Amino acid sequence: MAFTQQQIVESLAGRLIVSVQAYPGEPMRDPRTMAQVAASAARGGAAAVRVQGIADIHAARSAVEVPVIGLWKDGDTGVYITPTYQHAYAVALAGAHVVALDGTRRPRPDGLTLAQTIDRLHHDTHALVMADCGSLDDALAASAAGADLVGTTLAGYTGERPKTNGPDLELLEAMSQADIDVPIIAEGRIHTPPQASAAIAAGAHAVVVGTAITHPTTITSWFVNAVEG
Repeated sequence: MAFTQQQIVESLAGRLIVSVQAYPGEPMRDPRTMAQVAASAARGGAAAVRVQGIADIHAARSAVEVPVIGLWKDGDTGVYITPTYQHAYAVALAGAHVVALDGTRRPRPDGLTLAQTIDRLHHDTHALVMADCGSLDDALAASAAGADLVGTTLAGYTGERPKTNGPDLELLEAMSQADIDVPIIAEGRIHTPPQASAAIAAGAHAVVVGTAITHPTTITSWFVNAVEG
């Protein structure tokens, strides 16, 4: 389904985004399965889905009638969330309405700045850009670089902030009070409905939940640990 950029941003206001991802080697690591999970999330009321990998983005676009936020993880350390312009362009071509990429101030593998990457993507595609940030300074820089959305996705993973038990509400509040003129997306370690509600109260435009909804291995381990002590 086609959406205008304004429709996408407005449709996310005060809503839930569900991240639908499985790690390599897991039983659910299959595009058809991920598309079915995405469709289930949309049926449950998700305003959008966040999907990793070109094949999964293709499959999700055919399975849901809500915006698809796409990304491409290449590696698992450093700048690995849609790390280069070519990754970002491929994600947009695969059908993502929004391209999520590393929005930190760290050097990018292709040598382009974040601003150059965003500017080229805006020029070459109709996709919005979500910058996955790890700190307030990241978010300020990403907003200035032209990102359409900024997220707290990498808070606690880049060395600038401690990894909180649950969402980094302090960062969310700081971002909401700062001179950031684009919507702020809460993402990262949101595992319960009260935490999701608290993120909205802290200033988030929308909330992303992944593991607690779409990762059975982790959810099962929570219950196993509770039962077995």
